Amino acid sequence: MKKLFISMLAIAALVITSCGEDDPIAAPGPDLSDNLISGLITENKTLTNDRMWDLQGRVIVTSGAVLTIEPGTIIKGLPGQGANASVLVIARGAQIQANGTASNPIVFTSIADNIALGQTRGTNLTQNDRGLWGGVIVLGNAPSSLRGDVAAAQIEGIPASDTNGLYGGSVAADNSGVLNYVSIRHGGTNIGEGNEINGLTLGGVGTGTTVSNIEVVANVDDGVEFFGGTVNASNLFVWAVGDDAIDIDQAYSGTITNAGVVLGDISDHAFEIDGPEGSATGSFTINNATIFGNTNTPNGEYADYRSRAQGATNNVYATGFKASSDVELDNNGVSQNYLDGNLTFTNWVINLPAGIAAANDIFKEKVGCAQNCDDDDDSNDIDELTITTFTADAAAWASAGTSGGADLSAFSWTYSNAAAGLGF
Repeated sequence: MKKLFISMLAIAALVITSCGEDDPIAAPGPDLSDNLISGLITENKTLTNDRMWDLQGRVIVTSGAVLTIEPGTIIKGLPGQGANASVLVIARGAQIQANGTASNPIVFTSIADNIALGQTRGTNLTQNDRGLWGGVIVLGNAPSSLRGDVAAAQIEGIPASDTNGLYGGSVAADNSGVLNYVSIRHGGTNIGEGNEINGLTLGGVGTGTTVSNIEVVANVDDGVEFFGGTVNASNLFVWAVGDDAIDIDQAYSGTITNAGVVLGDISDHAFEIDGPEGSATGSFTINNATIFGNTNTPNGEYADYRSRAQGATNNVYATGFKASSDVELDNNGVSQNYLDGNLTFTNWVINLPAGIAAANDIFKEKVGCAQNCDDDDDSNDIDELTITTFTADAAAWASAGTSGGADLSAFSWTYSNAAAGLGF
């Protein structure tokens, strides 16, 4: 037996030597075993576009570190809920440098997506495939109006035990890096009851940060949500999310320029806008937006202005909504801000739904109480209401028509444009 074993070894060695002499040695390729991203990123790291990257669990770029993502890079989130949700978090003091191009966007999607290396979209998922992973969260040190006037708050979607989830501060020009030509798809997994992750969450992000050419597709919760901060954003496109397309909270004080929204069957509002939660105030601006509604479900509204919202919404074109859809002031605090001139509207053009006689008829006031309206204890509510002439006033800024709003050609690069045949 021993002699037989030695003979077999000799034969094997001969075969290996023969193969080495006859066959050329292949050039080494990328180390595809090194494509899993997980845990804390504590030093500078680059995600290259020569491989697919898999995002596993809560991945956090910690303060002082920079995550660079090359144009054309594809990052796929693994499934998981609760504490195991796959989400990329850029903590306060860290940066993301994700600077894609129109022809080579950076794509965040699900591991279930059959998109391949070098492609910009797969073929097996649709606008109705939501919640397959988490999303992208960027946190900064810019001012935010927080409940109780605390210096910082924990962002939604991250467990309170993880201090890397804090956002807010006093640095208006804070720089969290660059997000440019980035598409975020099929996210929004649930981490707890009513606590989903947005496609792109911006918490206390400052004006030193670049946010432009962003697409969010088929997210369970909101498309892009601003929690305070001062960052300016341009060319935002949101398609078929499960809640609101663009959501503003906690006295966000930046300007959003050129936005497109296409509501899906279960989408809620194109815009949901809240005001300050603490004593600090701030005023948002939305310039140039086109919003497409839906007609085949009870869901789908133009906009909801709530809880002392302050800011300006200018040059909006809306089409494809139902007669029951509206732009509303939904509590006394926001109605008072409207009366005081702290909430303004200019140049809304509405492609009138059947049954709506005039554009200003979609602007409605639905107040319910004057004070303590958000404490969930109706016994404390005060019913002395501030009533405005919102509907009548809207005749000055709203008209019927079939054009206006955003420059939709800015969204010709998007997955949405190709997949839905939007014709941008």
